[in-house]
Amino acid sequence: MTLNVLYLAHDLADAAIRRRVLTLKAGGAGVTVAGFKRGANVLADEHDVTTTVLGRTADARFAQRIGAVVGARMTLRRRLAAIRRPDVIIARNLETLALAGQAASLFGGDIPVVYECLDIHRLLLDEGVKGRLMRQAQRYFGSRASLLITSSPAFVENFFKPRSGLDMPVLLLENKVLALKPELVSTFPAPRPPKADRPWRIGWFGAIRCRKSLDILTEFAARMDGKVEIVLRGRPAHSEFDDFHATVNTAPHVEFHGAYRNPEDLAAIYQDVHFTWAIDFFEEGLNSSWLLPNRLYEGGLHGAVPIALSGTETGRFVGNRDIGVTIDSAMPETLAALFDGMTEARYDDLASRLAGVERNQWVTGPAECRALVARLAALRPSVSSPADVPAVSTVQS
Repeated sequence: MTLNVLYLAHDLADAAIRRRVLTLKAGGAGVTVAGFKRGANVLADEHDVTTTVLGRTADARFAQRIGAVVGARMTLRRRLAAIRRPDVIIARNLETLALAGQAASLFGGDIPVVYECLDIHRLLLDEGVKGRLMRQAQRYFGSRASLLITSSPAFVENFFKPRSGLDMPVLLLENKVLALKPELVSTFPAPRPPKADRPWRIGWFGAIRCRKSLDILTEFAARMDGKVEIVLRGRPAHSEFDDFHATVNTAPHVEFHGAYRNPEDLAAIYQDVHFTWAIDFFEEGLNSSWLLPNRLYEGGLHGAVPIALSGTETGRFVGNRDIGVTIDSAMPETLAALFDGMTEARYDDLASRLAGVERNQWVTGPAECRALVARLAALRPSVSSPADVPAVSTVQS
């Protein structure tokens, strides 16, 4: 029997929402999505996925987002009236977790709720009144959940275990590349150093929200005077920059090529660069130190050598596998020294080490999709213990 999933999405413009929906569908589930809009709906072309808009939210406007959630709670019965009764509800981030219990009660209170949290918002870590209120809200709404899905072991060790107050099983799902046709990613791309007199290219792809990274990379590119180029692709968080486009357009040796489709465009965009910028300072010392970003897996799969910061979870991931470059400080002068010493031989060695990693480190294939849906199906009250359900993913650090 098909598992029917209601996916509550915090941002219908987030490419990761589409990836999770496609993962569930590939695992055999039927998926209905209800969520908030901040931009173009990434599910607009998925004609077999019904999408309901619960309201509009905006980046970096937390009070506005609370208002949108309150508004959605008041109209939830009407908005979900035409939706088939789900077997499981997945709530992405705290704002939709606040709706999940009410949604479950509308369909029948025995529907299991799954809390999916792939970033720890800085307010959840605040030591003041706001932080305490946020954690209390998470505990209150999370008390209804049967399973927590998160993407990095450092999130569990640094927040969920010691500080969240949540008590539920944890499923670690890394931000791997969805590869529904494994034959398309079975061959690792060969090392591709630049031709004579051509620059090294560093790709920073995905959610572009780190102002400090942009400042570092633009200054570094100017300092290298054409020996290194910075290539940006994805969705900028304009609230984090004074004027993103003006900064990029006036920066020498920096390119921005806009949005791309994930996973369809990944091979082309990563094989256009030599290195992946896998450093983030958006919530420095907190979430940024604990995450394992999408670009780490995307670049790893497609042969772009990661550049990571020592002392972070990404740095440990790279260092433990000896598959990239880790630096102690991400300063323009540090990067300049690194690339002044970058030779074709060194790059070939780095790329070859990356090529030695098993493909399943980077990809979620059909078997993993089915295992995820089986794990979710086991949450239903009519289903016995999930002890015999295969694990979806094992995260190493």
